[in-house]
Amino acid sequence: MLHAALYAHLQIRRDSLAEGDKIVLETARFLKDDFLQQNSFTAYDKYCPFYKSVDMLKNIVAFHRLATAAVERTSSGGGDSQKITFNIIKQRLGDLMYKITAQKFEDPADGEEAIRGKLKNVWDEIHEKFRSLEEEYR
Repeated sequence: MLHAALYAHLQIRRDSLAEGDKIVLETARFLKDDFLQQNSFTAYDKYCPFYKSVDMLKNIVAFHRLATAAVERTSSGGGDSQKITFNIIKQRLGDLMYKITAQKFEDPADGEEAIRGKLKNVWDEIHEKFRSLEEEYR
């Protein structure tokens, strides 16, 4: 009961944050839960090669930069209908955000070339989805 009340309170406070701050919180969640947190009992996570760490971080940083830029570019536009907000990003790019989270599940046993290719595809998709979203809101 207390947990539910605390969660509701935190959610209200999160909704009152500026759009840029919401992006910072989501980036922090990616970093904490998906980049830094490891599970030594799983094959994909007990050992994380440097190339995988670098490419995962590139994707997280790309998401942060592009989300921030999209919100800032549309914030000075007309009415709210022309603004990209973090909620719009979550609704429209939720599948992409899941792919960023799921990067950690790539197994190093698949080999460097395979993993780097998959993570590069995520990087390309991040850029393409944000490009499409911004074109739609021009």
